[in-house]
Amino acid sequence: MTSLEDLPIRDDLRGRTPYGAPQQAVPVALNVNENTHPIPEAVAHDIVARVAAAIMTLNRYPDREFSALRRALADYLGHDLDPAQVWAANGSNEVLQHIMQAYGGPGRSVLGFAPTYSMYGLLASGTGTEWITAGRDEEFELSPATAVAAVREHDPDIVLLCAPNNPTGTPLSIETIEAVADAARGIVVVDEAYFEFADPGTPSALTLLEGRPRLLVSRTMSKAFAFAGARVGYLAGDPAAIDALRLVRLPYHLSALTQAAALGALAHSAEMLAMVDEIRGQRERISDELARLGFHPYRSGSNFVLFGGVDDPRAVFEQLLARGILIREIGIPGHLRVTAGTEAETTAFLEAIAVSAPNRIAS
Repeated sequence: MTSLEDLPIRDDLRGRTPYGAPQQAVPVALNVNENTHPIPEAVAHDIVARVAAAIMTLNRYPDREFSALRRALADYLGHDLDPAQVWAANGSNEVLQHIMQAYGGPGRSVLGFAPTYSMYGLLASGTGTEWITAGRDEEFELSPATAVAAVREHDPDIVLLCAPNNPTGTPLSIETIEAVADAARGIVVVDEAYFEFADPGTPSALTLLEGRPRLLVSRTMSKAFAFAGARVGYLAGDPAAIDALRLVRLPYHLSALTQAAALGALAHSAEMLAMVDEIRGQRERISDELARLGFHPYRSGSNFVLFGGVDDPRAVFEQLLARGILIREIGIPGHLRVTAGTEAETTAFLEAIAVSAPNRIAS
């Protein structure tokens, strides 16, 4: 049987593995930061009706500029954004890929702050962009001084800031974002995939867009909107910066069905986001209980909690899996990550981790 190594793939892709988390049918899946709350039934019916109407026009290509969707996303984001300042694609990963294709490439570099979202490095390699990582401060925080020092040292063409950071959940201050945006020569991307879960009153990088044409703010509907299966990501930025993305996107990249479903969800944004407060509450419950058990949960502005102090992450992972609970090993020694789910899912996780805690806490 032919193996991948037998094929003439690019040398820089040899030995790499595709991105992906374990997919297993378990009663409690808390490993990929999904919103585990279902879409409200009334909202689902409206989305289905919109998709059904779009099906009647599938003999025609969709609106390649997805004008109605851009208008709806601009209205949702606020900050007096114009539809020309908004871009969308099949999940935020494709949005980021467009950025890499337009502003990265051979001979160019992208800077991130490790540990961070592992897909960043894969997107860089897929576009022939050099992936550079700099370190963080204690507790996985990132101060303006640390971030700016890295930007000045490496002088990248693109800077990727994850706010809050994945996989650590660490919030990123608006002061750090502003300092990087003002220090960087190239494009600065602020990935706000989990922004809706931030504490109320947390300022968005959207407040910094005015006068900064090289700043882009990325979001997704996968998390807070409970829309992961629909694959809708988007960003806001200067219209000229977005025009560059139009040069590299595939023709008609957003299907008519995707556009219809997203418009339906955005028409009911209040209902779709109604569970966010509850998820925040479960996140805090997880952090408090893990700390009580002797683990080390990190500060989180997302819908998940990273916790350290685990003597054998693989053993704890397997012990929880045996109880029907799937969480995430994220490659940081002594650490695991768990998504904040429903109250019942959180209870199941906490009861199971309590059983393993006495023998699995690092001294």
